[in-house]
Amino acid sequence: MEATIPVLPSGPAANLTWAGVLNQVGILVILALVFLLAYLLQSRILFTARSAHIVGAAGVVLAVAGIVGQVLDGVGRSRLAEIIGAHARVPGESQIFSADFNIGPLMLGGIVLLLVAGVFEYGRRLQKDTEGLV
Repeated sequence: MEATIPVLPSGPAANLTWAGVLNQVGILVILALVFLLAYLLQSRILFTARSAHIVGAAGVVLAVAGIVGQVLDGVGRSRLAEIIGAHARVPGESQIFSADFNIGPLMLGGIVLLLVAGVFEYGRRLQKDTEGLV
């Protein structure tokens, strides 16, 4: 269904705005992480304690922003559908929350980037051990 709403109510508009902002935050986190890794690779000091923490924090931010953004988007769209009458509420029935939920941000942020952070921490320890041998 497609609907044109000339003026959005403030509640759903805020939910949809924050959902869009959090989606952009997730994209910016990935871009910043790629830039940081390219910079560290260029400087030839890839395994530092800060790089492991930054990769782990980026994974957490990506997972949280992706999940919260999807929830806010679903709430905003459901509220708009209720306002225009697409989900008419019948007395005595409960409201059904329907939204598409993609677990990609959780998988990418929560698992993959945290594993990469663990690899960075392991690499930092190996680098520290080899510096003591030389």
